[in-house]
Amino acid sequence: MRRRSWIITTRVPIFWMALYSPELICLPKVVPMASLLRLIPICWSFMALGWLISECAGDDLALDEDQFATNKIMHSIHASSAGNPHGVALSSASVEEISPGIADPESELSDAQQHAIDLAHAACFAEDPFPSAKKCQTCHPDHYREWSASPHAYAQISPIFNTMSNRLNKLTNGTLGDFCIRCHTPVGMALKEPINMSNLDRHPAAREGVTCVTCHRINQAWGKSSGRQALVAGGLNTPVYGPLGNDILAEVLALPEKYGALKTESKDDQRARPIHGESVPFFQMGTSGFCASCHDVFAPNGFRLEDAFSEYKTSPAARIKGQSCQDCHMGIEPGVAAGYDCAPAARVGNASTRPRKRTNHMMVGPDYSIVHPGIFPHNPKAVKETHSSAQHDNQQGLATLQEWLIFDHEAGWGTPQFEKKLPEKSESLFPAAWQDQSRRYRARDILNEQFALLSEAKTARHQILSTAFQLGKVECEGVGRRGLSFRVKVSNGTDGHGVPTGFDAERLVFLRVTVSDSCGKVIYISGDLDPNGDVRDSHSYYVHNGLLPLDRQLFSLQSRFITRNVRGGEREQILNVPYSLDPLPYFRPATRPFTVLGRPLGARKHKQNIEVNGHRWAKYRIDPSQLTDNGPYFCRVQLVAGMVPINLVHEISSAGFDYNLSAKEIADRVVDGHLVLHERTAVFHVEK
Repeated sequence: MRRRSWIITTRVPIFWMALYSPELICLPKVVPMASLLRLIPICWSFMALGWLISECAGDDLALDEDQFATNKIMHSIHASSAGNPHGVALSSASVEEISPGIADPESELSDAQQHAIDLAHAACFAEDPFPSAKKCQTCHPDHYREWSASPHAYAQISPIFNTMSNRLNKLTNGTLGDFCIRCHTPVGMALKEPINMSNLDRHPAAREGVTCVTCHRINQAWGKSSGRQALVAGGLNTPVYGPLGNDILAEVLALPEKYGALKTESKDDQRARPIHGESVPFFQMGTSGFCASCHDVFAPNGFRLEDAFSEYKTSPAARIKGQSCQDCHMGIEPGVAAGYDCAPAARVGNASTRPRKRTNHMMVGPDYSIVHPGIFPHNPKAVKETHSSAQHDNQQGLATLQEWLIFDHEAGWGTPQFEKKLPEKSESLFPAAWQDQSRRYRARDILNEQFALLSEAKTARHQILSTAFQLGKVECEGVGRRGLSFRVKVSNGTDGHGVPTGFDAERLVFLRVTVSDSCGKVIYISGDLDPNGDVRDSHSYYVHNGLLPLDRQLFSLQSRFITRNVRGGEREQILNVPYSLDPLPYFRPATRPFTVLGRPLGARKHKQNIEVNGHRWAKYRIDPSQLTDNGPYFCRVQLVAGMVPINLVHEISSAGFDYNLSAKEIADRVVDGHLVLHERTAVFHVEK
């Protein structure tokens, strides 16, 4: 089979298209007929020229498949030898002994050929430009454990995020690009991985989301860049950047008798533990401005998606108290500026470094995991990597990601209770990867560790959210013949930003109110969920289809996306992409400074969160017809926080979910993660 070179045929017309009719290249919209007519003679001329050159050249331009593959291998070997990017030298003899001809597929490689290929492979894998967090775990086990269950570690794992990113790109015909994903996997984008790609196939460090190198390989202040910032590439020995500088690392390197033999260069002839060669002071890392790079998000058209940092900049925490984001989110107590722990930052060999300011890297928030516990939290003992970059990794886990997905932990696999009930020769009841009972036991031991860490993260999440959202007492406003009316105050317990903040248009925080009589009959309810798991607001599909009534007294702090209609006017939407009559809608920067208007033209956000030190009153009224004669009446008010509304899951589901999850499974797990932050009760005595 032969392939012909059609480079001239295909590329030259595109050049002339750009020269004579640039509108054909820039925007895939309406193409003027005059532009097409101008290009017909040009395109035919170059197609004929390309055909003529190809036919005349004959076999000179045709590459045999085997020859093409051989030349490609030889080119990579010579490139590794010439550039020597990884410090692995190829001997000239080994290269010269490789025949430039076509290798016989039936014959075995010579020793020289195999040696050269092995050296080339070693050069590829010797230095990973962005080391995985599990390499940092060796000396920083406590930091790794905290980070492994954090929202930062979950950023790219999240199936909801990935599907939403893919759905938005589909709605904008790909013109949104890496706007969303560049914050969630900076390593993946630096490695030029595809945007629409399963996490099962990503580079291990890319799957780690906001991993160690995402922050500690930043060497300059990028400002409010919406996550568009460059990482310093390099292997494990490459310097890292931190807020304190090089003092402790210098002590470690100066005391090999205490910390063991260490090497700051990649040398195969030196038996020592690899370590980063320098810790460069980067003092912005300890300031709130460092967080602003990702936590103030502007779309290319000026749409203000997240403004947590902007809220902070005008808050008393910043202006009066001088507190930073890190003070509340990386200190001893989640959500409170209560100081930092004083502890060793590393354990090198069998010795700990001297104590210093120690930040907590769990940094919990409203997000929680809905994926298999074998996949998240990150655990080197759990996951056996299959990516090519991990071929020489000595720290391999128990099972691959695909194998964990078929481990039914909910059925009790690996527990003594489940395993003892199995009949003899029960291997056929399990998939091939889990037929070994001892392997199932080991998997359960790992999952027990995962569950303990997830429980710890859930406790911290409840603590920070219950601090941010405060619920007052139920106050009765009127009882009698006109019915029953009462109110309750919901307050912002922080002075650093609004609540909810960040991605507040998809953060679900609401009040669930039930009133029952003395017989236990519920006479009033607000904040209940429809069968999908949504509150009964205007975005509930059950309400939209007339199957359930609208909850007119619902108290919700979820902000709303408002999009502009074709003929003026606005409406609420679940996603902030306006519906377009154009068959090819696209995402583009505004044609004028959006700061003049204070908002973009196509969409905006109706914020409904609570401002700093502010509050909202939730008011309820029960009609006299709903009251029974069985008083007194018992009222229960719960403040509930969820990750995202289920209508968002439905809206993005056409893009498909990772890990073989269905929209129903996603929705059920999101609802299962709802937290009741506060609860208040009251008793009303009604006299008719």
